Amino acid sequence: MKTKSLVLMSLLTAVGAALYLIIPPIAGGMKPDFMLTMMFISIFLFPEVRNVLLLAGTTGIISGIFSNFPGGFIPNVIDKFITAFVIYAIIISLKKVTGNLIASTVVAGIGTVLSGSIFLSIAIFILGVDLPFGGLFLGVVLPAVAMNGIAFFLIYPIVKGLVKRSSFKTAFSN
Repeated sequence: MKTKSLVLMSLLTAVGAALYLIIPPIAGGMKPDFMLTMMFISIFLFPEVRNVLLLAGTTGIISGIFSNFPGGFIPNVIDKFITAFVIYAIIISLKKVTGNLIASTVVAGIGTVLSGSIFLSIAIFILGVDLPFGGLFLGVVLPAVAMNGIAFFLIYPIVKGLVKRSSFKTAFSN
């Protein structure tokens, strides 16, 4: 693992945390998780198992710490690990398709739906939080998919272009 890669992944994670902190809540204090968007961008740039493991742990812990959801720490950590590795598997298996911005944005949207579903399922069914899954899915997860998709669509090409001009070794430089 190169120091330059760690620095870029850290910067993207920090940007995700900052966006998460400044975005206003949309439903009952819940807010979209832009850490997911930055985690997806990092996985697209550095698709290696150890990077995915590091990103999942880091984003899960940071999201869990900042979560306003009752008992949200554990669901955040679990959902980030599952989501990160599912997205990694999709990226590896569909390498040619995910080079396209539209396809990459769809993958990020799928990841957001997966993450939201896992988070809500763990929080409601395992931790016993008394909230309606369907209402939260429609009121929080679907708007988060739209916002994360738009953010990914706008931010990913910028980061990809900057990385191509630099000396970073990413999935695009191979």
